[in-house]
Amino acid sequence: MIGDSSAQSDDLDAGSPYSAAYEETIDDVVLVNVFGADESLPGGLGSGFVIDDDHVVTNHHVVRGASEVELQFRDEQWRAASVVGTDIHSDLAVLDVDEMPDGPDGLSFADSEPEIGSEVLALGNPLGLDASISQGIISGIDRSLPSPTGFSIPAAIQTDAPVNPGNSGGPLVDLEGDVVGVVFAGAGQTIGFAISGLLADRVVPALIEEGAYDHAYMGVNVLPVGPLVADANEISEPGGVLVTDVVPDAPADGVLEPADSGTTIDGDVVPVGGDVIVAIDDQEIPNQDGLSSTLALETTPDETVAIEVIRDGERQTVELTLEPRPDVDVP
Repeated sequence: MIGDSSAQSDDLDAGSPYSAAYEETIDDVVLVNVFGADESLPGGLGSGFVIDDDHVVTNHHVVRGASEVELQFRDEQWRAASVVGTDIHSDLAVLDVDEMPDGPDGLSFADSEPEIGSEVLALGNPLGLDASISQGIISGIDRSLPSPTGFSIPAAIQTDAPVNPGNSGGPLVDLEGDVVGVVFAGAGQTIGFAISGLLADRVVPALIEEGAYDHAYMGVNVLPVGPLVADANEISEPGGVLVTDVVPDAPADGVLEPADSGTTIDGDVVPVGGDVIVAIDDQEIPNQDGLSSTLALETTPDETVAIEVIRDGERQTVELTLEPRPDVDVP
């Protein structure tokens, strides 16, 4: 539970950039207390952070199935909040707070992707411990995280800042106090992940206004073009992604050509034929994660994009009109 953290603040080094960032942001960090709906939707604790006079951002999985939650702010201030919108595909949710207390000013999302190696701070309530801070660096960007939807969570950030259960939904901030990510999960002692702040900055306003967010959808399955796939398809350099399957009636149906056969090389079955996507609207697509990130951060449903492909050994450009991602059934 969040208690009086003034004693913690007094112990911080006033000359430390971490102390300055902590003092600037910690009033905006909350504990999210969720009561269980039933055995399939148990309650629990997570974190969140204030973004304006009315709203708090957290993870979808923190508030899954709840309509109302309780928030604990700094100095033992409690408020009720209602869930106004969630998006399972990005694992984000927005809460509307009844009578926001004095103190929080609201955190802002960073307006650019963080640099690998730059320092970040994870703020939240790991294991229920109040108003905690952990320090690390950006270890990687454009990661894809597993999701129960069958689609991956794109454009995620990897960090070595320690995060634990209870940190989920809290902010990952740079030393200026801007939110570069929304903490998602820890995968080990030195690996943690966060939802991209750039993605959150697209999703959150729609959750506030509409209660939902539409993700751009092509309707393809792809494989990275490594040396084996490149050789089998007579491509001079590895890179891009090979379309292995096109979903019937999806935007890509009739526009992109999937691989239609395979050949065995050194005991491995390698797909041949089909389009290799190398760029979308002049944005290079080096691999699957790059494709997911570009669709998530650079495109919108109903937008027509120019896709550069290698087809039958020749580069050409085709146009494809994106659609909203179809609904999914998640247990």
